[in-house]
Amino acid sequence: MPAVEIAPRTYWIGTNIYTRELFEGIWPIPNGVSINAYLVKGDDKIALIDLMKSGGGGSSENIISQLKSIDINAHEVDYLILNHLEPDHTGYVSAFHELNPDIQIITSIKGAPLVNAFYSITENVRAVGDGDTLDLGGRELQFYLAPNVHWPETMVTYDPAEKILFPCDAFGSFGALKGYIFDDQVPAEDKAFWKEETLRYYANIVASFSTAVLAAIDKLGALDIKMIAPSHGLIWRTNVGEIIQDYVRYANYMNESEPEITVVWGSMYGNTENIMRAVLRGIASEGVKVSVHKVPETDASFVLADAWKSAGLVIAMPTYEYNIFPPMGYVLDLMKLKHFHHKIVLRVGSFGWVGGAQKVFDEKTKDNKWDIIGPLEYQGAPKVEDLDRAETLGKDLAQRVKEIPPKNGA
Repeated sequence: MPAVEIAPRTYWIGTNIYTRELFEGIWPIPNGVSINAYLVKGDDKIALIDLMKSGGGGSSENIISQLKSIDINAHEVDYLILNHLEPDHTGYVSAFHELNPDIQIITSIKGAPLVNAFYSITENVRAVGDGDTLDLGGRELQFYLAPNVHWPETMVTYDPAEKILFPCDAFGSFGALKGYIFDDQVPAEDKAFWKEETLRYYANIVASFSTAVLAAIDKLGALDIKMIAPSHGLIWRTNVGEIIQDYVRYANYMNESEPEITVVWGSMYGNTENIMRAVLRGIASEGVKVSVHKVPETDASFVLADAWKSAGLVIAMPTYEYNIFPPMGYVLDLMKLKHFHHKIVLRVGSFGWVGGAQKVFDEKTKDNKWDIIGPLEYQGAPKVEDLDRAETLGKDLAQRVKEIPPKNGA
């Protein structure tokens, strides 16, 4: 695909990645992911904003051919702006630097040491801070620090002439671009797809840094933004307020989520599944929206997406060798890492000779600020009274969740 002019003398240069490899080595991307870079031409100078990964998905071939599609050779680019040093955006730096050894690299103060650490480049590296500018001749770019969105060195680039924000990973999404690149080109049948992949991206990649996300959005609120051009996913040129509102809502899920429940369960021989089904009957009696994920069959990436936005959680798993069911332990570790706080949580499950899962569950979740209902543990198969108790607890959880007002736009 050739470069696409998204505004006068401003071009999208990107690639779609389709791979069995996991994003960040963790997250599945069955629908692919786009990696977007941008080129801005002034009267005198040319700036390239971010790059791509090295190899795989045609990244290196794409960027050179796309530059040529707008009659630019790699050695003609004057500046390489690195908003964020994560290698999916910078992996091609070394190769591009060989093609253009005189290029000046622009990055944040904390980003400059990473240029050396990752790519052993120290010459022609300029560190910028809040409000610093870059003159391209008749066109000026501005830089603003956005630390921990989602690395400490992250910054954003703003083009005041065309009112474009280049925020790198912020406002991004999983999902390969489907021939279109703009939000207003998305057909009606694809809108739900992009909502789901944006939320999953946020829950997997950004959730830990929600406080920093809100701070950055507040900081950039004074800018007149007519287009948001992130490094993953759609370019927003018509419904800019929509993606900003979505990110504000996702960030606020760290404190108060939607009035719905995510059930995460694993079962060795069906005894925990039986009790989980009873919990579901109780939830259903209250008409609360529920998402159900079995682990390890469902990857944690998709579990986190639903759980991040849910005010209520059900964690159903058995004791395994005096410990927690290992696939559930992984999910709980990720929830702790990603700051899944302020949830109403019911934990149920069976054990054989002796328990142990509840003790480990308590240890893993003690700092999560969870409001725990139950737990309900039982030996062997659930008895009638266990099933009745589970249904009552599910109903109680749903009643409490129903009291939470839905968030605007959810």
